Amino acid sequence: MAIGRFQASLPPALDSTSNPPSIFDGTTRLYISYTCPFAQRVWITRNCKQGLQEEIKLVPIDLQDRPAWYKEKVYPANKVPSLEHNNEVRGESLDLIKYIDSHFEGPTLFPDDATKREFAEELLSYTDIFNKTVFPSLKGDLDNEAGAAFDHIEKALSKFDDGPFFLGQLSLVDIAYAPFIERFHPFLLEVKNYDITAGRPKLAAWIEEMNNIEAYNQTRRDPQELLESYKKRFLAKV
Repeated sequence: MAIGRFQASLPPALDSTSNPPSIFDGTTRLYISYTCPFAQRVWITRNCKQGLQEEIKLVPIDLQDRPAWYKEKVYPANKVPSLEHNNEVRGESLDLIKYIDSHFEGPTLFPDDATKREFAEELLSYTDIFNKTVFPSLKGDLDNEAGAAFDHIEKALSKFDDGPFFLGQLSLVDIAYAPFIERFHPFLLEVKNYDITAGRPKLAAWIEEMNNIEAYNQTRRDPQELLESYKKRFLAKV
């Protein structure tokens, strides 16, 4: 898998010295950061829908030196992701992945089956709990609650047997979790000597299957780069 092959063609991130785009000119724009897992969710969704790479323009923002015009003219919340579409700007990653799936053409990423839809909503709601449970373990001791969170993921992946993903086939649920597991896995393995896939074969298979999806690989960062970034963030005061 050549992650760098995709990243070579990505536009440079806009910083405080950059001029704003022609906002509300009819162009649909997805404002992201290359390093933000929340923005990555929406980026993956845009890629998975097929044909949207041209229809939805990617506008990366440098969060360490973000341009003043982004807050003033685009998104007052001053965070990513945000989507400029039909002369409106929307935010919040889980809302945006649903919005893109339902408002743009391309393969649907949300099931028609009522049972799967209900389970999907449960898992999407659980993402915040999952992240809030695991993140403290990156900075401090790895506790039982973090392990239980990964056990919950393993159990969820076992519910349907018609494919390796949460709902059998690739869906918004997989997209919602992938950016965070992409970061948790290498950090916990190297820093905490904790392999989240040990004893969790469904999770191991899910990671392998996700890594085979080109639309996801286009958004991935180099694992070593992510690892070093998280070391600086979570081990700085240790």
